[in-house]
Amino acid sequence: MSAPEQNPSIQRKVVVAACFGTFLEWYDFLTFATLAIYFSVLFFPPDDPVTALLASLGTFGIGMIVRPLGAALFGSLGDRYGRRAIFLATIVLMGASTFCVGLLPTYASIGVAAPVLLLVLRMLQGLSVGGEIGGAAVYLTEHAPTGRRGFYTSVLQLMGPLGMMASTLQIVALQAFLSDAEFRDWGWRVPFLVSILLLAISIRSRLNLHESPVFRHLREKNALAKAPLRECFRDRHTLGRMTLLFFCISAGGSLLFFSAQVYTTVFLKNVVKLDAATTSQLVLVATLALFPLTLYAGRLSDRIGRRPVLLAGLILGAIAILPAFHGLLTYGNPALERFNREVPVVLQGVDCRYDPFTAPRNDCERYQELFARLGVVHSRAPGELAVRIGGQQVAGYQPAAVQAAMLAAGRPDAADPAQVNRPAIVGLLLVLVVALACITGPQTATLAELFPARTRYTAVALPHNLSAGWIGGLSPFMVTWLSVRAGDTLAGLWYLVGLLGVAAVVGLLFLPEVRDRDLET
Repeated sequence: MSAPEQNPSIQRKVVVAACFGTFLEWYDFLTFATLAIYFSVLFFPPDDPVTALLASLGTFGIGMIVRPLGAALFGSLGDRYGRRAIFLATIVLMGASTFCVGLLPTYASIGVAAPVLLLVLRMLQGLSVGGEIGGAAVYLTEHAPTGRRGFYTSVLQLMGPLGMMASTLQIVALQAFLSDAEFRDWGWRVPFLVSILLLAISIRSRLNLHESPVFRHLREKNALAKAPLRECFRDRHTLGRMTLLFFCISAGGSLLFFSAQVYTTVFLKNVVKLDAATTSQLVLVATLALFPLTLYAGRLSDRIGRRPVLLAGLILGAIAILPAFHGLLTYGNPALERFNREVPVVLQGVDCRYDPFTAPRNDCERYQELFARLGVVHSRAPGELAVRIGGQQVAGYQPAAVQAAMLAAGRPDAADPAQVNRPAIVGLLLVLVVALACITGPQTATLAELFPARTRYTAVALPHNLSAGWIGGLSPFMVTWLSVRAGDTLAGLWYLVGLLGVAAVVGLLFLPEVRDRDLET
């Protein structure tokens, strides 16, 4: 690499330019997800609130669906016309569409045009994110100094937690200072409108950058790919590594991110029954620990190689998830853990085949949903609808009577603050965070080092976004569905364990060591 690219000032500019896009992506992701319940009222017909909420969540999900299309489109353009130009285009499209959500008229103002416009903006966001993720990884790695790529590029992975924290803090602050009516009227727009500041910083930083040195050399040698996507699928070596990226690195990273950064909060609040403040404090400690651990894992991969660090994360995650979540219940709410262990709860009935796609629910399925919300483990038996709690039986569908019987048998309504073992919970959360850091630290560098320069942008972006949408995106649904069906709040975690186990086996068999490989080949 030539001297200008080794200039620390240029390297800092590249890092800033790459990181702001990822920060904005996660900021938008969580803001939209958090406000989906408000969008169901603001942008959809108010006469059917359940359908409106589902439509709002569907609009959010469409962004995940179109991400692979954006990856294919912008990845091909980036390999043909240059990293910098596409790197700039994706951030402009993503930032502008996010900002415009804050300007949208509501359903009360323009009728059916409101949800249509929201859907269009969400699709544009998804398309741009599909190109942004691969572009940031490739551009940053191709500027990174040889021998320090893991550490240098690991900072990109910190932008996800930072973006989510910024979104959460901003929404919490707005809801604290505004009345509910004010927040519903105009306060929800603020997070989207504020994103224009992030966009301005990102555009300015990217306009000052030069083209990737790797791409410049390809262009000088007249070695650019004319049809990158077709070339990726025709080259068996590249296609094999795209498959490896899908099933191993990207799948493992998305599953561990969901486990350590998303589901822990849901589990501690909804299953362990910790109060929101305690949950936020405990998860925040683990999130803050992720920052130095990710940097360390990136540096470690520069010393001992990408492969051992990545495999350590996958194996640790597969082994630790079930014991860690069981420990969160034991140390967070020992009374509930003892109730589940000592008091048999049996749901008796027919047609207890919980299916989230069918409505309305029958009474047996409503009981299944109730037990999932209460964090109660139960078994099933045939017969007339009834619930047995220890030696007591409640006939028919009487949820209030069932809950009263459980309270009498020892099930607590909430965790007792005096019995919460905070150091033990933090320790368990840190185990999951260490596994995540082992993936996120070397991930960015590994993505680029796996593939040839001619088709690198396309080969990175497409499988990574497919894996994030199909495997990571489905994780919340699958974990919840399997837990409800099994009658055990921990049962759905076997989905994560199984996929992480597959990723670890695939990695052990096929993951090559790519540390410090020549990026121009």
